Amino acid sequence: MKFFFGLLVGFALGAIAGLLLAPQSGEATLAQLSEQGAMLRNRSGSLGEELKTRAAEAVTAGRQLYDRTRDELTQRYNQTKGQF
Repeated sequence: MKFFFGLLVGFALGAIAGLLLAPQSGEATLAQLSEQGAMLRNRSGSLGEELKTRAAEAVTAGRQLYDRTRDELTQRYNQTKGQF
């Protein structure tokens, strides 16, 4: 837990130092951060939708596999049951 806290504090201090020591004006830095934030929001939104789609496909494939396996096992059980 201490490691992650130290990691977060180090990241924050590094980001602050980078902003303070940046070779461009504050307005230019703010505009750049705003632009990058918008790009990140767009990426994360599309990534979220992609993850939802993939999860739904995985659930559907899992259900199909379960149904197929259940049907095969039921069929084999009934065949074996009929032999005795």
